[in-house]
Amino acid sequence: MEKQYILHMFTTAKNLSPFDVNMALDAGWTSAVPYINVEDGEVEGLVQDAIFSRGPNSVRRTGIFIGGRHTGQAISMLKAAKKAMVPPFEVPVFADPSGAFTTAAGMVAAVERELSRVHGTSLIGKNILALGGTGPVGQAAAVISAKAGANVRIIGRQKEKAERIAAMCNSEFGNNETGITGGADVDKQEYLETTDIVFATAAAGIEVLSAEMVASAPQLKVAADVNAVPPSGIAGLHANHNGGPIEGSRSGAVGIGALAIGDVKYHAQNRLLKRMIEEDKPVYLHFEHAFDVAREYVRV
Repeated sequence: MEKQYILHMFTTAKNLSPFDVNMALDAGWTSAVPYINVEDGEVEGLVQDAIFSRGPNSVRRTGIFIGGRHTGQAISMLKAAKKAMVPPFEVPVFADPSGAFTTAAGMVAAVERELSRVHGTSLIGKNILALGGTGPVGQAAAVISAKAGANVRIIGRQKEKAERIAAMCNSEFGNNETGITGGADVDKQEYLETTDIVFATAAAGIEVLSAEMVASAPQLKVAADVNAVPPSGIAGLHANHNGGPIEGSRSGAVGIGALAIGDVKYHAQNRLLKRMIEEDKPVYLHFEHAFDVAREYVRV
């Protein structure tokens, strides 16, 4: 009898995301086994328990998924999992904390598509504001965009925190080559004077960009909002926006709403979970791989 495809799912939180469990099973994993409140130091032991229980020929039917709440910790745990492997006992690992990597990848890929479709340009050299950007999705979107050539500023209520998060993104994810900066929410009107793209990644139900600010942004080209809960994060941009004009924009800006972002996120996560099963060699997947498959999806 063929052995099952077992995905061991680690989270630092008290509950594993039901969304991620559903995604794993729908992608072809036979079983999704949760491990909650996992600490960094426990990763090696859990991984080695998983890999040594199956022979070299069947160990490839085993995988590790890393969830949790924090981007930096998820990447750290992914690295720890990779280090714990003992070839030929080696399995694929996929980190996607709070769905942030695939959500951010979906948002940036959709924005990139609209930049090309509507404005005939790319992310290279564009100025991006990540409003409410100190959380996991904002961090991941900032890094993905900066790696694609954009100039990114993470905006938070506290300038010091935003600058600290920006520095962490540069050092932990960007090899100190991404140049992400931080800024305060009270200064966003000033920043909007030279902004091409806005990401709204604040908590659900919080408006981070008013109608007046949308109207006064002279070179705004594309705005994206991950918030599906009223009120919209960006005035005039609704959850079902998928490249349509933003109400009140005087610069011809178009919008990407939460439903369009969610569609790309879903397909990116599905493809990566399937890739874990299909690849002959173990893969170690995170935000960069999520962006690659999101780009592929929006081009179809």
